[in-house]
Amino acid sequence: QVQLVESGGGLVQPGGSLRLSCAASGSIFKSLRMAWYRQAPGKERDLVATITQGGSTYYADAMKGRFTISRDNAKNTVHQQLNSLQAEDTVVYYCNANPALRRCWGQGTQVTVSS
Repeated sequence: QVQLVESGGGLVQPGGSLRLSCAASGSIFKSLRMAWYRQAPGKERDLVATITQGGSTYYADAMKGRFTISRDNAKNTVHQQLNSLQAEDTVVYYCNANPALRRCWGQGTQVTVSS
């Protein structure tokens, strides 16, 4: 079982930046492709970006060029740098494996983009 704890969200002005972090427990972390997801109220959870064990990345089209996913296998952490934030990026962000481990969803971290 992997436990995931997200942090780093907050209130930011349009055009601003945030760095999200995800701390994972368990040695299995290093063997997992990890991902960030996000979910707006009343909507399905969407994939934002993935990163393989070796560091290869994938981004959803809307995030390309604005978001950067990274990981530190020694520290069991996954990060996501969010740049050029827009109002529509106001959602809760979650990390999980990809494919997601159904029982491992954390509480997420809220990002609010507002002036």
